[in-house]
Amino acid sequence: MSTEPTQPSLTERRKAATQLEIARAAAALFAERGPDGTTAEDIAQRAGVALRTFYRYFRSKQDAVGPLLSGGAERWRSLLAAAEPGDAFAEVLERAVTEAFRMPGGDADEQLGWTRGLLRAAERDPALRAVWYRVNQDSEERLLPVLARLAGEGADPLEVRLAAAAATGAVRVALESWAATDAPTDGPGSPAELAVRCLHELMGGMRLFRG
Repeated sequence: MSTEPTQPSLTERRKAATQLEIARAAAALFAERGPDGTTAEDIAQRAGVALRTFYRYFRSKQDAVGPLLSGGAERWRSLLAAAEPGDAFAEVLERAVTEAFRMPGGDADEQLGWTRGLLRAAERDPALRAVWYRVNQDSEERLLPVLARLAGEGADPLEVRLAAAAATGAVRVALESWAATDAPTDGPGSPAELAVRCLHELMGGMRLFRG
């Protein structure tokens, strides 16, 4: 039986593209007017979709930015999924998180710019903050089987679960800390640098990380 990952269908790719277009429209309007000054109708109009299409994908205007906030986590999981069990756990995590934040061309600056604006807006908007927390919870749950495979069959399930929670928390804290500053997207003070630092602080005492 083939173990190759299933490629998304054309319909799935179109759905993802539409969701991302709506998310970008929502983020742009939040930056211009703030969440309170933006309606779902505004977002649908900016994205060029019908309002019923908006509600087919999202429950609320704040929920619409979820695809932008979860993009980095998806790249990180993909990079980790490509690693081989038995590789040094700490090195794999650090390399993957660094690469996830370093997208080709200007994509990193654009993506992280959206994230910075949304995290700053979330400080004043509980519903938007709830979306951010939900994105991180979902990321942790999706990361767990990826780390379990990397840790190997003999790994303690509790340690693997704790590693997934700590790794997700490290990236979350790194992004929140970076978003509160005017630090660049690369180099000192960048999300990648802060994420690696947070990984060491949160996971340095774990056997998986030391192994």
